[in-house]
Amino acid sequence: MTSASEANPQTSKLTFWHEGAECCDVEWEAAYERFETPDEEVTKFSRRFRRLGVDRNACDLDIVDLFCGRGSGLLALERMGFQRLEGVDLSPSLLKRYRGSAKLFVGDCRSLRFESETKDVVIVQGGLHHLSDLPDDLDAVLSEARRVLKPGGYFVMVEPWLTPFLRIVHGACRVGLFRRYWPKLDALACMIDREKETYFQWLSKPRVVESLLIQYFECERRLTSFGKLMFVGRKA
Repeated sequence: MTSASEANPQTSKLTFWHEGAECCDVEWEAAYERFETPDEEVTKFSRRFRRLGVDRNACDLDIVDLFCGRGSGLLALERMGFQRLEGVDLSPSLLKRYRGSAKLFVGDCRSLRFESETKDVVIVQGGLHHLSDLPDDLDAVLSEARRVLKPGGYFVMVEPWLTPFLRIVHGACRVGLFRRYWPKLDALACMIDREKETYFQWLSKPRVVESLLIQYFECERRLTSFGKLMFVGRKA
């Protein structure tokens, strides 16, 4: 008789720090699937990493991807040659969709179980704007990221940011005709609506976010483009 872990080889890769939690918002999940395919997401993440210079680092770095979801960021890093990869997310079902060689952990990114000063790079892409309690939850994540980084290690973050471009996008999301003929915009509008409490809380507190970032890390690079803040900080 075949066990559950044998039927799904990804199950055996999960280490449970936490019992896990699942998104129960089927409308958000459906919109997320419509917004971009996993392959499109991998391509997007690869482009970001190259822009931030991640691909110019040695491939033997210990890298952790927090809020890694279905693992598209990890796949992008694998394609760049990185091999010592780990991902953390609270959703077992999302982690089980990953098809790669990284080690996966079901856990709360506010309380990591990695030993201190053992990682070279910690990455977050699109996870922080889902935090429900700002600034406390953000402070906890950044504190943990700093703790697990080696001296001189890097924290890489990409999150929504209220640039002029994003204001235009928000305006377009309110126009039904645009949404009808632009499926990607409609999917984005649906996601924003379903997560609006945490999303707009995040966008409304740029000073809080940036003050915490520079509290924990020395800024090496900061870019704002197309509604995103890209930040690279170093642990002194």
